[in-house]
Amino acid sequence: MTRLIRQLLRPYRWSLAIIFTATVVQTLMSLAAPWPLKIILDNVVGSRPVPQWISWLLPMLGGDSKLHIAAAAGIATAVIAAVTGVAFYIATYFTESLGQNVANDLRVRLFHRLQLFSLGFYDQNRVGTILSTIMTDVQTIQSFASVSTLNLITDSFTIVGMVVVMFMLRWDFALVALTVTPLLAIFVFRVNRLIKDATREVRKRQSNMLATLQQSLEGIEVVQAFDAQDLEEQHLVQASQDTVMAWLKARRVSSLLSPVVSFAVALCTGVVLWRGSALILGGVMTAGTLTVFLAYLTKFFQPVREIAVMTNSFAKVSVGFERVRAILDADFVVPERPDAIDPPPFRGDIDFENVAFGYDADVPVLRNVSFTIPAGQLVGIVGPTGSGKSTVVSLVPRFRDPNGGHIRIDGVNICEYKLHPLRRQIGFVLQDTVLFRGTVRENIAFGRPDASEEEIIAAAKLANADEFITRMPQGYDSPVGERGLTLSGGQRQRIGIARAFIRDSPILILDEPTASLDAESEELVIEGLERLMKGRTVIIIAHRLSTLKDADRIIVINEGTVAEDGTHADLLALDGIYAHLHRIQYSERK
Repeated sequence: MTRLIRQLLRPYRWSLAIIFTATVVQTLMSLAAPWPLKIILDNVVGSRPVPQWISWLLPMLGGDSKLHIAAAAGIATAVIAAVTGVAFYIATYFTESLGQNVANDLRVRLFHRLQLFSLGFYDQNRVGTILSTIMTDVQTIQSFASVSTLNLITDSFTIVGMVVVMFMLRWDFALVALTVTPLLAIFVFRVNRLIKDATREVRKRQSNMLATLQQSLEGIEVVQAFDAQDLEEQHLVQASQDTVMAWLKARRVSSLLSPVVSFAVALCTGVVLWRGSALILGGVMTAGTLTVFLAYLTKFFQPVREIAVMTNSFAKVSVGFERVRAILDADFVVPERPDAIDPPPFRGDIDFENVAFGYDADVPVLRNVSFTIPAGQLVGIVGPTGSGKSTVVSLVPRFRDPNGGHIRIDGVNICEYKLHPLRRQIGFVLQDTVLFRGTVRENIAFGRPDASEEEIIAAAKLANADEFITRMPQGYDSPVGERGLTLSGGQRQRIGIARAFIRDSPILILDEPTASLDAESEELVIEGLERLMKGRTVIIIAHRLSTLKDADRIIVINEGTVAEDGTHADLLALDGIYAHLHRIQYSERK
């Protein structure tokens, strides 16, 4: 955690220097604040001689009477308050700025890290939990950096300054305060461990609640279709109740701190009052000295109390850093070799050699998968549900890396290429095209934001999308809504095809692009796909086998291996898995 904090603060060294200087000034003014009152009690109300530090003001005020001394004390009070206010403003502004910048840097760093992760990370982590870390935990860190850090620095300086001054005034009274402080520190340390455990549980419950909310709202159409609103509400109520109980448990522990510290303050104050009164009556101490010491004693224990209460913030930020580090340290980044090269324009030859893969090392999904796709071929991949078809194609752009074997494009292992240039030469049309909030134009140009207006319109026309786009209220500037749900499935797929046209990649992967479409939409989508596939190496996963009749080859994946490989006619003649699947679909259509 310390290393991460140093990394985050390094760009803001000047801000830290300003905060440090302003805090020192603020602490010095806090130390000086009680002394004008001592002057009033000892030198105006009493008859003790004026100290040297205020006597220089008296000639400026025209005399050295008690009223002049009182005026000098009043001016000193005002000056101390003004300097304190300026120092507080500077420290607060720069600390808040520091906190906001650190939070921004941390959010960007987390998001950048998440962008680099393979899909295996998202197979194991719920999006709700990830969002909770990016938003809630980063907000906790930002709040701590903006508020608690300044308070901690100020309180630490104040405690040190107060101890020095109290020893100068009355070392025996100072020992009273210092005797109680270690006992408080031990108590706070033990309570802090309990608070940290309780806070960790609170964060876990909050993440579960956020994940429940996200899952229910993203699937609201299914929820309403199955009239499951009450069930989803019960899930949320349970998750929310678990969060409340965890929070109350954390509060029960943290609430112990304030009354314990308050009792210690009262105990020390009572001892000083009792002993100080005796010394005043004995003529050993002045009332002003006792008043100043009591002011220092109160100011000494105020930061002690704040630091003790801040234990709750320490626990929260510690848990927040743990969850942030869990993402930053997660070993899911697709590795890129230091000597990786930019790939030349691909011809499109793809070669799988004894490729093995498993989400869990003990449960293989693919075993010794080997096949070759010459450039420009259209190859279909079929097989029973769960056989590993989608896993095979996900290895080509390195969404995941195989556990064994090699994948080559144009004779070069794909691990030797830089990751992003590799992916830029592979186009995708998936079963459910995901559109992002924005305009139709922005979504078509998603893979190539610098595409011209002419290129966007040409791509839409080739994808059979221009006709329905121009009928929309704002044409290409029409917003598509969240996840593109304002459009039909066929319209989203045609925008997805236009997106692939804009990318103009030599390799194209189609993952059941017509599986969920009606006959009319399917015809328009297939027409657009036929234009898109010309001159490219195409791998298509197809549930509807009729779409593969004109494929150059069809590879059948079964139980993680290549079970059959040949043309449509060859595989029907083989009378194996493909022929069985074909008969099932043919009988269903009849």
